[in-house]
Amino acid sequence: MMETTFEAKIEALLNGEISEIIVEKPDFFQFREVWLKHPNKGKIVGEASLGGKVIYRKEE
Repeated sequence: MMETTFEAKIEALLNGEISEIIVEKPDFFQFREVWLKHPNKGKIVGEASLGGKVIYRKEE
């Protein structure tokens, strides 16, 4: 179920509906798996923060 949520968030990010996706440390590997399968993954850039949180944004 979480995989579907991440897919929807990635699509919303790429469509401009949201400006960023915040992924907490426990969810990172599950998000990464979905992100790596996405055909437009190169348009999404992640920025690591302290504590294992990663903020993904669409690359302009």
